[in-house]
Amino acid sequence: MIQCEQCEFYATSPSGEPILRCDPFANIKEAHCLTKWQIYRLTKLTEAYEATVELQRRLAPLQEKMMRHLEHEIDEYDESERWKLGYDDDDDDEDDEGPGVF
Repeated sequence: MIQCEQCEFYATSPSGEPILRCDPFANIKEAHCLTKWQIYRLTKLTEAYEATVELQRRLAPLQEKMMRHLEHEIDEYDESERWKLGYDDDDDDEDDEGPGVF
């Protein structure tokens, strides 16, 4: 089995991380290369997911604050527009008969 370090599709980044330039559809040399490539990709995917989760964790308080502010603004708007719609809580009892009742 060939080691990745011995392959021409392998490189090392300046930070020391491996860079696999293998293409599983074109230039895989051995069956084990595909397994290594899949593990490498899953590791990168997991790192990206964890970074996304961390970003969401940091943004959660801000999002919650924004939602409370929007709900407050919507409630204020509904209250200010209430008179246009003709809804009065006190008048509801008088209009219980509704149309069509004689």
